[in-house]
Amino acid sequence: MKESVIASGLTIEGKIVGNGHLRVAGKFKGDVQVDGNLTIDTGARVEGQVRAQEVIVAGELQGNIENAKRVELQQGGAIHGDVKAGSFTVAAGSKMRGAVEFGWEEGTKSSSIHTDRHAEKGLTSVA
Repeated sequence: MKESVIASGLTIEGKIVGNGHLRVAGKFKGDVQVDGNLTIDTGARVEGQVRAQEVIVAGELQGNIENAKRVELQQGGAIHGDVKAGSFTVAAGSKMRGAVEFGWEEGTKSSSIHTDRHAEKGLTSVA
């Protein structure tokens, strides 16, 4: 799949729907729904609801992630919203405020985390 880029220094408002990968290095305000991956680079910001196969957050996301196969919150990244994903990786030095459901499939019990703290020493509590 091809990758589209919102470059550093750009601010865009609207809605993104389509096939392919999306990399945000600037700022985007609006919902994102792609049949591919979303990468939010360090220093970038996305405000809106996200639907993508894989979501990598090194910048800031203000909004929910729905039904991703994999979410990776990298060092220095921040999520302000809820996450539903098949797998969820959190690096030390990242932060999140919201509820998390991961490892779930139809008919199975989900694991969930409710947090409003910084990731400390790479440890996370699972409820």
